[in-house]
Amino acid sequence: MGILINRNTRVLVQGITGYQGSFHSQKMIEYGTNVVAGVTPGRGGDWVLDGKVPVFESVRVAKEATGADSSVIFVPARFATDAILEAVDAEIGLIVCITDGLPTQDMLKVTQYIKNKECRLIGPNCPGILTSGESKLGIIPGNISLPGNVGVVSRSGTLTYEVLYSLKRHGIGVSTCVGIGGDGILGTGFVDVLELFEADPHTDQIVLIGEIGGNEEELAAEFIGSQLTKPVVAFIAGKSAPPDKRMGHAGAIIEGEHGLAAGKILTLENAGVKVVDHPEEIPLFIKR
Repeated sequence: MGILINRNTRVLVQGITGYQGSFHSQKMIEYGTNVVAGVTPGRGGDWVLDGKVPVFESVRVAKEATGADSSVIFVPARFATDAILEAVDAEIGLIVCITDGLPTQDMLKVTQYIKNKECRLIGPNCPGILTSGESKLGIIPGNISLPGNVGVVSRSGTLTYEVLYSLKRHGIGVSTCVGIGGDGILGTGFVDVLELFEADPHTDQIVLIGEIGGNEEELAAEFIGSQLTKPVVAFIAGKSAPPDKRMGHAGAIIEGEHGLAAGKILTLENAGVKVVDHPEEIPLFIKR
């Protein structure tokens, strides 16, 4: 068990008939995820993935027919904003947007729109969520993690995979891993996930993977220092990044003195977080 999803989560996939949606839906099903529906306008009435999953014209109809309570979005960037808003309007409780390339202006509108709604958005531009041994929404490989009591929250995709596999090699299991995404404007931040881990009886320790740019790590440090009771190990990527250069993610950019790795590391350390120099050191400090 962990946070956000489990084996009983009923998942619909927006964009299930596209290549990415189809491929990753199959991987989710193989892992044990309860994929109950797909949504592609114009393809309603079809059945996909060897006839196992029905396709609907809209999220609302899919929810009414199947009881879906979560959605994962694999549609192209030009349609992703509308896909998120459609899921919100259909009152889907958990929305995971894997798509990258959403315009900042669109995300400003989305975050404003969902502010008073009963839903949670993870992403965009994220790898998704994995509750080890139970369910996964998105593209995190299921075979790189063991069930356990370490919660993982990350802004990076590939670094997340590296850390999960390193934990597995050391026999350390994970309750839930949440990739919040690397864009400048996100539906869910570090603090939101840390609050969930703090309340989760199946999570005893937390790994935080951050990077340059933005202030998510500083906000996390403030929360950790004032409210979190569970130990945290962190890694911050981008120590050697030059100023005013975007390094991969849209949110990974240093502006003047703002967003520097050194400042984030110092702030986290002052909050009592052990910040490692290399990702492979994380399991060693978890074991301590």
